[in-house]
Amino acid sequence: MCGRYTLMVERAALEDRFDARFADSSEEFTPRYNMAPGQQLPVITNDASETIQRLEWGLVPSWADDDSNGLINARAETIDEKPSFRAAYEQRRCIVPADGFYEWVETDEGKQPYRVAFEDDRVFALAGLWERWEPDDETSQAGLDAFGGGVADEDGEDGPLETFTIVTTEPNDLVSDLHHRMAVILDPESEREWLTADDPKSLLEPSPADELRAYPVSRAVNDPSTDEPSLIESVES
Repeated sequence: MCGRYTLMVERAALEDRFDARFADSSEEFTPRYNMAPGQQLPVITNDASETIQRLEWGLVPSWADDDSNGLINARAETIDEKPSFRAAYEQRRCIVPADGFYEWVETDEGKQPYRVAFEDDRVFALAGLWERWEPDDETSQAGLDAFGGGVADEDGEDGPLETFTIVTTEPNDLVSDLHHRMAVILDPESEREWLTADDPKSLLEPSPADELRAYPVSRAVNDPSTDEPSLIESVES
């Protein structure tokens, strides 16, 4: 499972890394240390690969009755079979910029969070899927503020909700000590293939363990409202 991640670069470095620009040229992006489900976060979709957009983390299938209960992860092994993900896998893939992700380990003192990242904290791309959910007439009349996604636009008009999920796979030897799943980190040479190939399922493999590090961090990361540099500092486990 991947339930939190980091992206600590400035806007210009992020745009240069993916050769893409934010949709809003005036938009600010500051380093993030605790990106969490339900937030609007940067992604690059297959239908706009030169643009960095903000989508909500927690995929809502287009056929869902409402926009609650977004799915934050999709299993690579069944991504082309599950009704919640099959159409998105075929038509709506995305990459999710990150430079680390958190996993939790059960201890006698409770769950201990660990951060997994490359030794140099370089930015990488997580494999993702995205979807567009639109309320039907009945949902619109009920008032969308009753749901969690909040799809009303600035004028109060009901509009589509665009969401994403992160693909997970079997863990490598490093992450297996922390959790039974890990987020799929795409090789830089494979990022565009993930967005454009007819069936890129072969790309959804665990990253080599010897290229990554894992270290314990503060339990303050458990609170998604906490987002500060101290969260990535190593602590005694």
